[in-house]
Amino acid sequence: MAPVQLPADRLRPHPERLDPDTPGYEEALAAHEKAVRTGRPRYKDPITGLWVMTARHLWERGFCCELGCRHC
Repeated sequence: MAPVQLPADRLRPHPERLDPDTPGYEEALAAHEKAVRTGRPRYKDPITGLWVMTARHLWERGFCCELGCRHC
């Protein structure tokens, strides 16, 4: 089964969920992009040290829990 096509605008978090001026922003995006590219559902955020679900995982899940996930 082919993965669901993720809209390109979903690969970067909305600025309200992760401000581009946040120290470590580019590192967080790189960690997210690597996880998406390698098919992992989550990555360890270099900013907080917490596990974050990828945009692909959230998109394929098919629903939003409205908790403000970074990539939802």
